Formats: sequence, structure tokens, C-alpha cells
Amino acid sequence: MPKGNWNEFKDPLARSKVNNPINTIPKKDQRVRIEKVRSGRKGKTVTLISGLEIPEEECRKLLKALKTSSGTGGTIKGGTLIELQGDQMEIALNYLKREGFHPKQSGN
Repeated sequence: MPKGNWNEFKDPLARSKVNNPINTIPKKDQRVRIEKVRSGRKGKTVTLISGLEIPEEECRKLLKALKTSSGTGGTIKGGTLIELQGDQMEIALNYLKREGFHPKQSGN
């Protein structure tokens, strides 16, 4: 049983990530892209929001707000890619503009 704060075998990089906040780009300067995708999802349309450079905690809050405003489900893939069920393009564009981002529609 370890005594005190001895962390001989713990990863020092993991500790530094917890202690140091993530340096992020201002919301207005981020290259946020919104697109509708069907391929690989058994024919179901999904709205993808990529290019967000925000902390994971803030990303979760944003996802919750987007899901509430659109009335659908969604998830976070890979830490920064937000996936909303259905065609939520207009709702996501309007919401992200209100939050201070400058999203652009990509794809069809």
C-alpha cells in the first residue's frame, strides 16, 4: 500500500494534462464544419460537426445543448467530433452561430 503522494509508476504526461488547461483557439477563429452523412450508417442520415477545438467537458455541454434544441440523440466520437441523429443542419448552424462559432456547411 503506497504512503503519501508517491507516484513512481504513473505516467508523468497524464498528470501534466490534468494540471494544465488546454490552450484553445478562440471560438470565432475555429474552422467548424457541419455536414450530412449517410454512408456506412445503414441508410440513416447523421449530422457531423467537426473542427471543434474545445475541452472535452465543454464539448459534452455543447452536445447536450444541441441534442436538447434539436430533439434528437447524439454522441461524441474521438473527443471532438459531434454526431447528431438525423438532418439537423439548420438547427446546428443556428445554434453554433449563437454560441460564437463561425460554422460552415460542407458536403451536399
